[in-house]
Amino acid sequence: MPDDLLASLRVLDLCDGTGDAVTRLLADLGADVLKVEPPGGSPARSDRPSLRGTSIRFALHNANKRSAVLDPSDHGDRERLVELAGNADIVVDSGMPGQAAAYGTSCEELADRFPQLVTLSVTDFGTNGPLASWQATDPVLYALSGALARSGPTSGTPVSPPDGIASATAAVQAAWSVLVAYYNKLRSGTGDYIDFSRYEAVVMALDPAFGAHGQAAAGVRHPDRWRGRPKNQDAYPIYACRDGFVRLCVMSPRQWHGLRRWLGEPEEFQDPKYDVIAERFKAWPQIGELVRQLFADQTMKALVAEGQSHGVAISAVLDPAQILRSEHFEAVDAVVDAELVPGVHSIVPTGYYSVNGQHIGFREPAPAAGADKACWPAVPATVAAPSKAGPRPFDGLRIVDLGIIVAGGELSRLFGDMGAEVIKVESAAYPDGLRQARVGDPMSESFAWTHRNNLAIGLDLRSEEGKQVFSRLVAGADAVFANFKPGTLAALGFPYDTLHSLNQRLVLAESSAFGDRGPWSNRLGYGPLVRATAGVSKLWTDPHPRPGDTHSRHRFYDATTVFPDHVVGRISAIGALAALIHRDRTGSGARVHVSQAEAVVNQLDVRYVTDAARACNGDVLDDDTGIHEVFPCAGDDEWCVISFRVDDDWRSATAVFGLPVHDVRFTNAAARLAHRGELVELVSAWTRERSPQRVAAALQKAGVPAAPMHRPPDILEDPQLRERKLYSDMTHRLFDHPLPAETGPAPFRHIPPAPQRPAPLPGQDTREICLKVLGMSSEETERLIHDGVLFASTDTPEGLA
Repeated sequence: MPDDLLASLRVLDLCDGTGDAVTRLLADLGADVLKVEPPGGSPARSDRPSLRGTSIRFALHNANKRSAVLDPSDHGDRERLVELAGNADIVVDSGMPGQAAAYGTSCEELADRFPQLVTLSVTDFGTNGPLASWQATDPVLYALSGALARSGPTSGTPVSPPDGIASATAAVQAAWSVLVAYYNKLRSGTGDYIDFSRYEAVVMALDPAFGAHGQAAAGVRHPDRWRGRPKNQDAYPIYACRDGFVRLCVMSPRQWHGLRRWLGEPEEFQDPKYDVIAERFKAWPQIGELVRQLFADQTMKALVAEGQSHGVAISAVLDPAQILRSEHFEAVDAVVDAELVPGVHSIVPTGYYSVNGQHIGFREPAPAAGADKACWPAVPATVAAPSKAGPRPFDGLRIVDLGIIVAGGELSRLFGDMGAEVIKVESAAYPDGLRQARVGDPMSESFAWTHRNNLAIGLDLRSEEGKQVFSRLVAGADAVFANFKPGTLAALGFPYDTLHSLNQRLVLAESSAFGDRGPWSNRLGYGPLVRATAGVSKLWTDPHPRPGDTHSRHRFYDATTVFPDHVVGRISAIGALAALIHRDRTGSGARVHVSQAEAVVNQLDVRYVTDAARACNGDVLDDDTGIHEVFPCAGDDEWCVISFRVDDDWRSATAVFGLPVHDVRFTNAAARLAHRGELVELVSAWTRERSPQRVAAALQKAGVPAAPMHRPPDILEDPQLRERKLYSDMTHRLFDHPLPAETGPAPFRHIPPAPQRPAPLPGQDTREICLKVLGMSSEETERLIHDGVLFASTDTPEGLA
């Protein structure tokens, strides 16, 4: 079955709302997830937004699980929980101090008691460090991680990304971390305790300042380093049309020529200099005016169809309801009509994965509290222990990597950081686009971060002899990674059936913009187009403009993010690792595919399903009434985020602000929403007199989530991240300065920090791979290099290590 990749896995779920999505992801892949709740059920069952009294978030993130009730005040139930943990593979708890504390234990204590057990404690900031007692909401995480500083107009109030992305990204990172530790347990027999921080996860996995295309130029304090807001908010311009908006991504000369034809070949733009993207940017105000006039009276559907006929990368800017009910999502089973809560049906996203050509994910709605017995129903299937070849979980695994740009590069790096031998395959004619560097630089910083711990072979896959060499690589590999446009591998002669015939134990992990089948599968897949089509651009706007804010353009602000590329790399990694675990259990490989568009929708599942349910069941919905705002602070372009989730947050904040607690405009959620503008003005008068650090510290001390807006240099200097050793300096002989690089996905007890072998030059390891991996003679290798089947770097790797 495609949904049984983790059928051997027992997961004990002690989570509240901040951890439920972690175990839902494991349940989607076939794990037996037993959720333990106190009498009356988890408090998260009533979190807003809710549908007929049931939290939509709880209903979504606890699908495919079982539920047992254990009473923390009952001695027998406390012992029963410990017994369940001792017979589990993984325990996941969340919150400070976590539900385990109510039963007289903790994840750390359980890991000490049962050495074979993997435990994961999910908290906002980790259990140690100067911010350990702070509280986070998604807007707080956006502010601290640097995402807020890259979103919004170049001046005026920054615009927070859509609520939900940060939490979903942290959940994916947590699932990856705990599955890595479990695989290490299979290999070594030793479990682990992971003190997981949602803040650190968002810093690493959402839009990293120190990672591929992460605007690292702003990452080091230096006189010529830009520390302001991104200057170009229209690299992927959006234009109004008759029934909405469309987005363009005109990147290559071929796409530019297509747009020029569409515009009627304007004489003033025939100069070949406009084939260079920098020259087009300079002239875009004039080009854009021609586009605006052409698009104004046409529909989104007509523009997308005509743009594609001209070879122009274009997409409609859809809203959540449109994407959930789109012909494509319905055709590929990316959504399902489910009984989300008893008696109420709604459209819900299926899940992240397609396995062996079938979508997997949502199977059963969240169970009623105590619907199941507090026991493991059967002896789990045995998983063969992976080979022991070194101190890291993936030592001994060989990955053949065809991945490109960010999503592909991140997938291979995650495996390389954990010890896998990653062989990056590149063509001399079509090198990885991430290698594109500034003039005069031999390598981009993005490539150096993303492809550390890789080996590089130069290989022409379009030649017959090149195909033979690749076949030999596949025959000895554990996995192949790729994120080409669907059909590319098959066109090269390597569909999955062919790969499987070469190696029946092989795992193929792929991602693409819109999936490998369906009406949209062949659309061009740039991230900005995915975000526009999948509805995230429509949400990434400023819903509450302030007096004095100027908007001389459209109101969409997702142009400078790399979302969802980094998180898609991690989603793909989880699927690949689950397939490897399945392979070790059954002896058979699998094909895992991730659609970036579907990943976006699943990241924002609560928002999308809430909107869909409201459309069908309007008056039965109970909305989230929290207020999360960005406030001005003392200093030049300094800002902070404050979250007023419930009445207690406002009452605590009034003591900090020195405001009357009983002001009728703000005494309850409905009043605060009705007088939002007055609240913002009143609080802004107080924050403007103080630094963002001072504002956040005062409010957090009172128990109110708040945070300063960080830029990349602030992240490097953050005392919380420094104490928890999130970064270490990575050196490369091609750079005259060290690059801050993450030390691993989470702080493990028994897995060492990631190695930092420098990213290779193109074809740097061709001869070594041919000799040591493929057993080729020097004469054969040199002949293939001479014939152009292989290529090797003229530089030498000495000094790179």
